Amino acid sequence: MSREKDYGVASNKAIVSGISGRYALALFELALEAKALEATESDLVSLSNLYSESADLRDLILSPVYSRDDVAKGVSAVAEKAGLSDLVQKFLGTLAMNGRTNVLENIIRDFGLLMAEHRGEVKAEVISAAELTKTQVNEIKKKLKSAVGQKVEVDARVDESLLGGLIVKVGSQMIDSSIKTKLDNIKVAMKGVQ
Repeated sequence: MSREKDYGVASNKAIVSGISGRYALALFELALEAKALEATESDLVSLSNLYSESADLRDLILSPVYSRDDVAKGVSAVAEKAGLSDLVQKFLGTLAMNGRTNVLENIIRDFGLLMAEHRGEVKAEVISAAELTKTQVNEIKKKLKSAVGQKVEVDARVDESLLGGLIVKVGSQMIDSSIKTKLDNIKVAMKGVQ
């Protein structure tokens, strides 16, 4: 192994951890070796979309009722029908046979972190009370880039319970300027006054 590749793997281990991190790192290294990083990332995005849209697929992946063999067959059929690459299909089969499909969402997330690191990007999760416009997302990207010093890829989600404001997570740092959190803090402070 070259020193450059050793450095890349060592730095990648630092941004992912646990079972999902180990599987994501293994898939990343296989895809890197096969020169199929972008194709694998695209397949995982497709798989993530299928997962979020299909209650049956989520049930198959998460339910302890199904045997590993049944899960492997079901996931294989879904992957083949979706046109996922052989690498991703084999990976899903390995996950199923090892009884680890329950961490698939986290593996996809961790693979995304590894890809962002590989491209020299930082991933930021932005949670808002209402959907952000493209202009707002671009403004957030600019501000985060100047704060972090790297290109920032933003994953924006909506959580209507926030009432207003934003929660921004970059790596292990979180900035919570949501109205819900401010109200919760006031409530806690008021309990101390009574």
